[in-house]
Amino acid sequence: MNRFCSIKSGLRAGVGVVIAAVFYYATSIAFVAGADTKPADAKASEAQPAKAAGKKKLTGGDLYAINCNRCHAERYPTEFNAAQWKTLMTHMRVRANLPAAQAKLILKYLQEDSGN
Repeated sequence: MNRFCSIKSGLRAGVGVVIAAVFYYATSIAFVAGADTKPADAKASEAQPAKAAGKKKLTGGDLYAINCNRCHAERYPTEFNAAQWKTLMTHMRVRANLPAAQAKLILKYLQEDSGN
């Protein structure tokens, strides 16, 4: 009989731990779910202006600084004339895997300040 009582008290303690764990888990889920109080459509409408405001159109100079510095030191636009820059950009566009629109902006930037 003594053995049965010790098992019974052990079961009670185990059940108490399980109940406490379930309560802790349920309250943590409630806090996480309760922290998000805005409806889904309100969140979607707020995200649109943030994306539009954060998107800045890069200039040819910006793109040149970002892309060309990845592999080598930046060259001054005055180092080459417009025709040489066109040849270099044709080659580097392929090597750097640049989209055509970005390559055009970079070439325009380089040719505007190119040497004679």
